[in-house]
Amino acid sequence: MVPPLALDIDGTLTTPTGRIDGRVFELLPDWDAPVVIATGKAFPYPVALATFLGLPPQVIAENGGVVHVADETTFLADPDRPRAVVEAFEERGGEIGWGDDTTVNRWRETEVALSTDADEALLREVAADVPDVEVVDTGYAFHVKSTSVNKGDGLVRAAEALELDPESFVAVGDSENDVSTFAVAGDADAVANADAAARDAADVVLDEGFMDGTASVLEALSAGRTPGE
Repeated sequence: MVPPLALDIDGTLTTPTGRIDGRVFELLPDWDAPVVIATGKAFPYPVALATFLGLPPQVIAENGGVVHVADETTFLADPDRPRAVVEAFEERGGEIGWGDDTTVNRWRETEVALSTDADEALLREVAADVPDVEVVDTGYAFHVKSTSVNKGDGLVRAAEALELDPESFVAVGDSENDVSTFAVAGDADAVANADAAARDAADVVLDEGFMDGTASVLEALSAGRTPGE
């Protein structure tokens, strides 16, 4: 029996150049346990990935702001304060930084994502003046989000809907926003490219990065071995 999985996307199911690694389509479609995709991306992205994998869309999106499982979608945060932070940031000369690409935030329901080229110091200064809002750096974007949600709480909610114990999950991730997931999953693996926060929170820091690391976890679990051994 293989365990259920909680998998991040960027830096975890991708190549170093940001593409979805083709091994995702070899290793996950026939996984004989629930797979929850837990990401900072906007809601449609993990749903699309699960759909193309032929898996039920069991997803935690927007860093826990949106949870979709058992055909039920729950929005767990109000976007008004994050949006107010970004508006104030722009009024003070800050730039979101995506250029002409409006898709990053077009379907985002509970938070706002800014490019890592944005002025982080100014963004954090503005956010500090707004209650219950935080800035999370995933290495791919600065996420302005409610402090009341995170991916770990999303996993607890998803596990409950699936009638599973969160501790039965194996989680794989790479950044600060995976720390809460690692805290509730039974086993937590950080890929080699993980940031310091994720590495410190993980049970195992893998020798391989990106999808190489995730593939090593899936192959070990399929063989009945403990990842990282």
